Amino acid sequence: MSGILEQLRTLSAAEEFFTLLAVPFDQGVVSVSRLHILKRFQQYLKQDGVDALPEESRKAACAASLARAYADFVVSSGISEKVFKVFKDQEPGSPGFVSLDALKAGRG
Repeated sequence: MSGILEQLRTLSAAEEFFTLLAVPFDQGVVSVSRLHILKRFQQYLKQDGVDALPEESRKAACAASLARAYADFVVSSGISEKVFKVFKDQEPGSPGFVSLDALKAGRG
């Protein structure tokens, strides 16, 4: 059987990661934040150096990283966590929405 990291690479749905690693989850949280959770999970795997661990320790470490990533979004949102570049680059206080009328008024 292949190692846990190879198994993770074959998965596509967020729910598959939770099932393989036996991490409990609320479908509502995953439905709203699946990409954010998986991106944060990837960051935690790298940060924790999971690939450098012995194979027998990796599954537990991966499960802990996924549980941490999931917990981040149980109490927070993708916008406030700023996992993706588009949210990191947004200046504080800048409007998230600009109306068409505001654009037309600016052309003068």
